[in-house]
Amino acid sequence: MRDFSNAPKDQADGLRRLFATARVRVVPVVSNPHVMGSGALLEGMCAAFSELGLHTLVVDAGEQASAPSDLAAVDLAACVEPLSAKVSFLAARGLPLRYINANGSAAQFLEAVTDAAPFADVVLLHASAAELSRVLVSREVRPVLLADTDVQSVTCAYAGMKWLTQRAGLMVYSLLLACNPQLRLAERIAQQLSSCGDGFLGAVLREWACLDPRQPVSAPLTHEMRHMARELLLASVPGAALDSAAEAMPLRPRPMWQPKAGRAPQGVTLAAH
Repeated sequence: MRDFSNAPKDQADGLRRLFATARVRVVPVVSNPHVMGSGALLEGMCAAFSELGLHTLVVDAGEQASAPSDLAAVDLAACVEPLSAKVSFLAARGLPLRYINANGSAAQFLEAVTDAAPFADVVLLHASAAELSRVLVSREVRPVLLADTDVQSVTCAYAGMKWLTQRAGLMVYSLLLACNPQLRLAERIAQQLSSCGDGFLGAVLREWACLDPRQPVSAPLTHEMRHMARELLLASVPGAALDSAAEAMPLRPRPMWQPKAGRAPQGVTLAAH
């Protein structure tokens, strides 16, 4: 008779075992000042990781984030705030720039963050595309784009994809939309970003999910949200680039991709091209 004593108990069991011996995973989230309720989107991602039994450190270095404490210069660990049993928080607006080396890389920032929070299984790094391109040097990660149903937010999400594709060589993305999952417009937005990313940048939008910022915190997560969380963890290689952070340097800007023949999908402004 076959022994099933070590068989996974559920879909999340394999990930929990993986994290039992693995180093921290980094999940970059491209900040988008045009998204209303972006905080709720970050909370939803933390909830999905918590369901897997993982502790998430939210590092908020977005344009609208709080400035770091003065202690950050001497004791970064003292600036990490516990929010719950499975979530911690670090206010970090402008903090990555303090770790810039002579090559323009801020890869040492992630090393400092992981040292400051050794209990964290996941680092959710929320920052602009420009800062992420300096921090994510040679890392195998999948950035998460944020958007809602406003055209400006979709345009900003595409601009973030373009910047990271050309400056950091990151070619695969996920999308989290702040809207009701039943909204038909959500699928159109995802299709537009996918089409433009493929046609103009050669980038891939791997998956997308919706989260309604107006829903109560206790509301159950959607299957798509749980699936995205698992995919993001599996796409992040632990420890990549940390060992050589001091010598790391950003990739040179990639050559401009020529758009494929045909008209770009409506609803996304491509003036940046």
